[in-house]
Amino acid sequence: MEFVEGVWAYLGSRAFLDGAINTMKLTLVSQIVAVLLGFIIALAKMSKWKLLQGFAASYIWIFRGIPVLVQLIFVYTALPQFGIRLTGFQSAFVALALNEAAYMAEIVRSGLASVGKGQHRAANALGMNSWQRMRYVVLPQAFRVIVPPTANQFIGMLKTSAMASVVGYTDLLLTAQQTASANFDYVDTLIAAVIYYLVFTALFTFIQSYLERRMDITRSRKRKSPLFSLMKRGKSIL
Repeated sequence: MEFVEGVWAYLGSRAFLDGAINTMKLTLVSQIVAVLLGFIIALAKMSKWKLLQGFAASYIWIFRGIPVLVQLIFVYTALPQFGIRLTGFQSAFVALALNEAAYMAEIVRSGLASVGKGQHRAANALGMNSWQRMRYVVLPQAFRVIVPPTANQFIGMLKTSAMASVVGYTDLLLTAQQTASANFDYVDTLIAAVIYYLVFTALFTFIQSYLERRMDITRSRKRKSPLFSLMKRGKSIL
């Protein structure tokens, strides 16, 4: 009972609440920027211009090949030598967003490539320009491929954000470490941090499941079909 009370006290403490908010803030901001940047890089890699293709391919190769921790430390400790000084949050945001953008670029590219060429030709036949074709034909179909792995990347970013503690950003992990160092209560503090991480993961998983259900064509068609309505009425009568 004493153990449960100790963990509960840490969960409701101001320090852990602030750490949880900081963790979620870093996760959301970094991942959203990574999605946008990844979309631009994906378009560059699919471009007809060799220069853009080479830039995108090089970006993906470099940032996927260097460990995230190395990028974090480089941004925080090496950039000041060039006159660029960033806070712990800014350093973590820059490193995580740039690294994640390389992975998101491949996810977006695979989603865009999943739309058949026949769809593009049909859009051209209807007189659509490039923007209209992307907006009304390609993206609605590509999103069904892009959303599930993107939701997984949000969960991955949540866990990767714990590395921000090495550059002094007060996230959940650093809060747990500092609290444990002050009172030598490592078990309760780390378990409290773990509970917060699990709750955030469950939240992202719920949102992912909801989006997948909303974008499931077969499910929506089934609901609208007359046969499904008759079956549903029959069950209600029985």
